[in-house]
Amino acid sequence: MKFKLGIRKNSGDFVYFVTWFGSLQPRIPQHFTDMFFIRLLSRLPMSVLYLFSDFLYLIARYVISYRKKVIDENLLHAFPEKTPAERKSIRNKFYRNFTDAFFAETIKMLTISEEELRRRFHVVNQEIVDAPVKAGTSSLMMAGHIFNWEMAILGVALHTEVDAETVYLQLNNDFFDKLMLKIRTHFGGIMTEKKAFRRSMITMRSQPRIVHLAADQRPPVSDSRYTKEFMNRPALFFEGGEVLAKKMNLPVFFGTITKVKRGHYRFEFEKLAQPPYSDHAPHSITDEFCRRLEENIRNQPDLYLWSHKRWRI
Repeated sequence: MKFKLGIRKNSGDFVYFVTWFGSLQPRIPQHFTDMFFIRLLSRLPMSVLYLFSDFLYLIARYVISYRKKVIDENLLHAFPEKTPAERKSIRNKFYRNFTDAFFAETIKMLTISEEELRRRFHVVNQEIVDAPVKAGTSSLMMAGHIFNWEMAILGVALHTEVDAETVYLQLNNDFFDKLMLKIRTHFGGIMTEKKAFRRSMITMRSQPRIVHLAADQRPPVSDSRYTKEFMNRPALFFEGGEVLAKKMNLPVFFGTITKVKRGHYRFEFEKLAQPPYSDHAPHSITDEFCRRLEENIRNQPDLYLWSHKRWRI
């Protein structure tokens, strides 16, 4: 079983933390390819890594007020019905989730055991995503930037019984790009870059597999973009998933992430759309994805990536 993956350049997942966290540590030589220091950190128990995360949380919240203006603006538009105190509480919980996910949990994933990952990340209904692939048809899996989506990549790799592919672009920072490649391939992942996927997607009929899309990315100007009301504001969405599903008659699944407690998550798959699509309205799959993602966000708002300038038109 192969688990295919890629890294997104200038994406909303890791690059934000790279810019900030990279400035807090000494410059790491590029020739230090074995990433010895990071591996040493990764070997520490999660409880110890959370102590480092607690320190980074204090810096993010009280010292540098990491992207506070962006976060507050996003929360104000998303939750105008909430009081300033309630939105502040969401922001402060976001800082906690942010440092936990991007420091403690992501670093731990470099060396985490299968047993520990299964204990910390519970996948529900993986079999319904696998079933079409086993029957000879590729599946599309769509999810958003809900913490901890990086752990979801490894979690699906452990639970699926078929090939799975996640399409991204690589990070600008060479060191962190290599680090994320090692983390995301910890359980044997194979990397696929976006341009390579554009060439390889023609094999989706002859080589059925799961294709995972982080479908709430803000698309670049060069891509086809769809404007949709999202969390009370117009936002741009990339419709590659919808086009692919309707063109190839693929079933689409949505992954809902729930945080159970610190370091423990639940990832549940549900059917989002099913062919035939002849009677579907334009944007039907993207619209349904946005509805479900918004529901996921409203259930646990502090888990979303509010530091992202997502609503820039």
